[in-house]
Amino acid sequence: MAKTRRLTPEVVIETAARLANELGDVSQITLTHLAAELNIRVPSLYNHVKGLDGLRRDLTVWGLQQLLAATRQAVLGQVGRDALLAVAHAYRAFAHAQPGVYSLVLKAPPPEDAQLTALSNELLLILQLVLASYNLQGEAALHAIRGFRSVLHGFVSLETGGAFELLLDRDESFNRLVEIYLDGLSKN
Repeated sequence: MAKTRRLTPEVVIETAARLANELGDVSQITLTHLAAELNIRVPSLYNHVKGLDGLRRDLTVWGLQQLLAATRQAVLGQVGRDALLAVAHAYRAFAHAQPGVYSLVLKAPPPEDAQLTALSNELLLILQLVLASYNLQGEAALHAIRGFRSVLHGFVSLETGGAFELLLDRDESFNRLVEIYLDGLSKN
């Protein structure tokens, strides 16, 4: 008889993340599909997640934790422009590694969800601290963060959507785009 692994909420979420990434879209995951992947019945999933909405919320937490870990690692020992370049590359790598989960980390968290709000605020704080070297604070820093995220998301969305099929180095295009944005920040 095969030994069964102990099912935990972590195993459920990690399996759901893997499925989302394989399918390329979290909306493709159903509880039936996830239960089959875990070799359990759908009712057993409810011991670990609060339905499909709960699963998506838990995947959002997981995704933000992964993005935060990558962002923290990227800025270690970096300041200013180098830190922002490192964050840009970490963001792009995250989007490529987690294509199915990526869309979940884009949305602002519901204000009543303290955990999601705390994770989002931590990511925002890291970016605000890095932008302080550009003498950007308060609203100016928030506008810069919106612009930075828009540049990164726009490139990643086009890239993963198959829009960059010319025989031109995508890494070079990405680096140039980020450099142009950072040059603009420097002129503020």
